[in-house]
Parts: sequence; C-alpha cells; structure tokens
Amino acid sequence: MGFAEDFVGGLAELRFANTFNPYADVCPVYDLPNAPALRRGALAAVIDRALEQGTDSLWVGFCPGHQGARRTGLAFTDDYVLQAHGERWCIELPRPTTGKMIPEPTTQAVWKELPRIKETVFLWNVFPLHPHRPDEPFSNRKPNAREYAAGREALKELIDVLNPRRLVAVGKVAAEEVKGAGGGREFVKVRHPGHGGQREFAAGIRELYPGDEEYAD
Repeated sequence: MGFAEDFVGGLAELRFANTFNPYADVCPVYDLPNAPALRRGALAAVIDRALEQGTDSLWVGFCPGHQGARRTGLAFTDDYVLQAHGERWCIELPRPTTGKMIPEPTTQAVWKELPRIKETVFLWNVFPLHPHRPDEPFSNRKPNAREYAAGREALKELIDVLNPRRLVAVGKVAAEEVKGAGGGREFVKVRHPGHGGQREFAAGIRELYPGDEEYAD
C-alpha cells in the first residue's frame, strides 16, 4: 500500500463524537451509497498526483463545512468546483453526492483565485472531518482539543511527505496549527475569506503569486 492509500485509510478510522467522517460515513440525505469510497479515492488520487508532480504550495484552511469538504472529501472544494479541482491535477473526480449541487461561500472565494495560479496547490484543512453541533449534522462548530491534535498529526505527515515549497495558512486558526505542525518551517498567513474577508484574502493571494496572470477585479 502506498502513502496515499495508507494516509486516507488512517483518516477513515478517525472517530470523534459529533463529527461526520467523509471517508467512512454515508450521509442519508445527500450521499450516494458508495460516497465514502469515492471520497477516499478522490483524496488518494490527488495526493498521488501531488507526489508525482511536486507540490509548490500547501494551502491550509480550518475544517470541512457541511456544504463543502463534507460532501466532496477535498478541502476548499464544493460540488461546483469538484471537476475543476480534478482538472488541476489531470484526474477525473466523480461526484459523491446526489440531488441539487450546493455551493460553499468560502470555496467559491478560494476558487475565484486558484484558476489564475499556475503552480501546483494542494488544499487541506487543520481538521479533516466535519465537526457539527449535537443532533445538527448540517451545522458547523469548532473542533475541540482532541480533534485539533489528530488534525495536527495528519497535517504534519502531509507536510513531511509532500514537502511543499511554501505553506499558506488561511486564517488565524490555520496559522496556529501550521506553526505547530510545520516543524519550524516558514509559512505565510492570509486572511480567511469567510465573514467578510474575501477582499483581504484575494489581496493576500495576489501578493503571494504576482507572477501569474494579471488579476482583474
């Protein structure tokens, strides 16, 4: 078993109260019956491509929201950009959900910038499962200390194996976790696009990638 399958298999074994594990759990409302297998395959395929092509940047966000990575298994990726995510790595990513597609605002802000960036960018979250409030599976909450610790171990493993040229922490929480998992590596923090931070996020990304196509408002 290669690194990608082993890594994703480890994520599938994670269990915490009031969380949805995209790589093991089936949502009775939105998922196809084989959704966890599709999400495991998608993440493993992206990791394999990142290892083959090299990883220029690792962007690290907070944790999956109920409209995004909970559904796709890929950070900063909702139903609408899943195909585009696969195209960046030259792979096909089948949709794990059924019914009407749902957009995630944070994802849409990130993918407004990504198409203009030529470098390989691997997207990740500090906690890979979707934490929600008790009895509210389609809500979002902050991870607890045990969950952060598990996410930190996974992030550290990814950083060590992918060895990105630069680390980009999206938001304050991500910056704290990247600092803890990065083994002293330098990283850049940009504003999280949520809660009115879209313009500051875009400005930070454009400053990091000034050599790419000219940006337009």
